[in-house]
Amino acid sequence: MMLVASLIGLSIGGSVIVARHFRQDAIATSRIYSRVYEGLLSGRAGAEVEALFNLSEMVTRSGIPLIVTDGMGNVTAAENLPWDVPLDDPRVMELARELDRRNPPVREGVNVIHYGPVPAVTQLKTLAILQALAIASMVAVGAFAYRNAMMSQRDRLWVAMAREAAHQMGTPLTSLQGWIEQIRSRPTPPEGLADHLSADAERLERVAKRFERIGNPANRDVIALGALADHVAGYFRPRLPQHANTIELRVDAAGPGPDVEGDPILLEWALESLVKNAIDALKGRTGTITLKVDSQENKAVLRVIDDGPGVPKEARGHIFQPGTSTKEGGWGIGLALARRVVEDNHDGKLVLEHTEVGATFAITLPITKQANA
Repeated sequence: MMLVASLIGLSIGGSVIVARHFRQDAIATSRIYSRVYEGLLSGRAGAEVEALFNLSEMVTRSGIPLIVTDGMGNVTAAENLPWDVPLDDPRVMELARELDRRNPPVREGVNVIHYGPVPAVTQLKTLAILQALAIASMVAVGAFAYRNAMMSQRDRLWVAMAREAAHQMGTPLTSLQGWIEQIRSRPTPPEGLADHLSADAERLERVAKRFERIGNPANRDVIALGALADHVAGYFRPRLPQHANTIELRVDAAGPGPDVEGDPILLEWALESLVKNAIDALKGRTGTITLKVDSQENKAVLRVIDDGPGVPKEARGHIFQPGTSTKEGGWGIGLALARRVVEDNHDGKLVLEHTEVGATFAITLPITKQANA
């Protein structure tokens, strides 16, 4: 703010100097005209000479360096020199040449007038230099602030990624702990225990592979979207609340298709993030989550629909931006990663559709060319 105020002050100062110079120039010109006209019309003896002396005095007061040379190049008159030296001093002629480099000399008969800038020009140049320094300082401060902001954002992203990794591993680890408690509390293992343990171990392995995929080119495999939805739902169902505030997870698909092309591990990650987001939205209440798969022309659409409280209106416009979360203590990385997976890695679209009840997130992906054929 101080730099901005300084820049504004310098700009105002430059305007004041220019305005003051023009005003003083107008006053000086008027006085010269008045004195010369008075001397020429006066009947008093010596009035003309007096007018010329007055004119010379006004020129001196203007502060403009002036040097007059004759046809032979000799200095015949000078005013407002930086030194008090005789006219035949070599420095006077050197100054005349320097003035000619700034302003073209004026020829009056055999005489040549060499003149320099008015003092206001020097002041304006100084102000211009100060303005340039102020702007350069603002740019430097802006660059420093931007660099700090990027570093802060990068640090926040790393923390968020660590939280997301812990979040991804939390479900299978919690599930494993639950199965262990059942083994301890029962004389015989529960039915299907080996399958559940195997599913949790497989999920932990997939979570590790997901983070390996970040920053690397995505695989291009054929993925049956209906089968993917069924697989994700099959993993979450046994791990949903079964006694209080139950959540039902349904799959609405005509079959294993339609087929899309992409990375199954990354797409599964995106879908699980949406399902987990729906589960969190229903936390503390009974509800239903539906994974609906269908196709529209050459596009496959997978919707994650819940009948929870929905997304607040003020958050809908930036719900996919990193750091945006409607959950207390949330880091806002899950939906951002899901959109990046769908749109950057699979040329698809992930949007929040308008609904009157709950929330509906829709993944749209191009159907494979083989399926279209």
